[in-house]
Amino acid sequence: MAFPFINSIISWFLKKRKHQIELFLKYPDDVQQELLKRLVETAKNTELGKQLDFSSINNYTDFADAVPIQKYESIEPLIERCRKGEQNLFWPTNIRWFAKSSGTTNAKSKYIPVSDEALENCHLKAGKDMLCLYINNNEETKMFTGKGLKLGGSTAIYEDNNTYFGDLSAIITENLPFWADYSSAPSQEVALMGEWETKMEAIIDETIHENITSLIGVPSWMLVLLNRVLEKTGKDNILEVWPNLEVYFHGGVNFNPYREQYKKLIPKADFKYFETYNASEGFFGIQDRNNSEELLLMLDYGIFYEFIPMDSYDEENSVAIPLSEVKKGINYAIVITTNGGLWRYLIGDTVKFTSTKPYRIKITGRTKHFINVFGEELIIENAEEALKQACKKTDASILDYTVGPIFMSENQKGGHEWIIEFNKKPSNIAYFTELLDNALKAINSDYEAKRYNNMTLGMPTIHVAEDGLFYAWLSAKGKLGGQHKIPRLSNKRDFVEELLKL
Repeated sequence: MAFPFINSIISWFLKKRKHQIELFLKYPDDVQQELLKRLVETAKNTELGKQLDFSSINNYTDFADAVPIQKYESIEPLIERCRKGEQNLFWPTNIRWFAKSSGTTNAKSKYIPVSDEALENCHLKAGKDMLCLYINNNEETKMFTGKGLKLGGSTAIYEDNNTYFGDLSAIITENLPFWADYSSAPSQEVALMGEWETKMEAIIDETIHENITSLIGVPSWMLVLLNRVLEKTGKDNILEVWPNLEVYFHGGVNFNPYREQYKKLIPKADFKYFETYNASEGFFGIQDRNNSEELLLMLDYGIFYEFIPMDSYDEENSVAIPLSEVKKGINYAIVITTNGGLWRYLIGDTVKFTSTKPYRIKITGRTKHFINVFGEELIIENAEEALKQACKKTDASILDYTVGPIFMSENQKGGHEWIIEFNKKPSNIAYFTELLDNALKAINSDYEAKRYNNMTLGMPTIHVAEDGLFYAWLSAKGKLGGQHKIPRLSNKRDFVEELLKL
């Protein structure tokens, strides 16, 4: 049993971290400002630091004046030089690792630099904090009597010019501390497999006879794995396979559309769900309380945060504000400066603050994942809440979906076209559509105004997808795996039209 050894490590770490976490809870703005000074000082002699005169930066105002807000396209030339072996370009220590990310709106791969500092003091540190915060809320846990099943991305690590790239999950797997092997499954060899279908089968073969006590992974892909486990074992629910399962750590996509399916797969009244918020660029938030839908913004991972109100968002021309100036209930785009060498970088995510003492957030969507063709300003948060309400009233459940606009023409009113793959279909799709439309009106006043008397927007059009449609679509694009996501909302029809042709 791994429990006594691992539990002693976690207990020690929890005590060590308690003071540090209390520090940023009590003095969040001071911690962030001190961090900014440290990042600027560390990078002042890099090529970028000299170009932007980091030596003259004394405070946040100086920083915001000197350093422009940037998207990936702006920094790609420097990253490509680094990937070819040049160093000290935007961060002083050698960068060997690059997290390959295709994103969700752009087919072109991005290579996010992962410095040793970002790996150790952000990604790996956050993984430990996730466990520590869970234990702090659940002192009677028996999680470490067994193993955690981790479902990461599908890409192996590749070498190029003495640098390495792959999914972030693969990079983390390569750099896990030795004790992690005692407490997690599958084996490193299986975890780093590149071919997704083969990897799935290998994970199942390796774990169905293990004592799995926790799950870690993206909800959509974990759902595929769990359903295959039931198919292979002939069991009715996951607890018949892993009776000591007690918690699922999830992130990457909104969990609400999947919640009811997980409750059926894991019929345990006191089963715990803990959300995390991480990306290739950094680890940002962790659910720090049982049964909460909020995430504690982690302020000591080497990430300095800024925020852009979405009502004035203009990509790289936007005006950002520091953490100390945010307000509850406003939709913000996130800007980060990191110990991986990203400077005022737009990650493309949006959040709302639910609390400022301490700083807790909810993820609301993406800066590019919205529909605003007719002034309706529909964001993912709206869509998923409306789907949740419609499913509840029709006893339906959803596996995947995407939405695109129907553009106005001489004979065509504007509207939204939905493709939904149901896990459990509603008996009456017209009634489901009406419920969805009414929920969107109640949630989003801009949508309601555009729907008034069908003047601008017509009733939503819903296509019920054949089983496996989204899986087949991702497979055709070579994007099967734990870190690839279905694009939910788009101002263009590309995704909808591709799916309708399958």
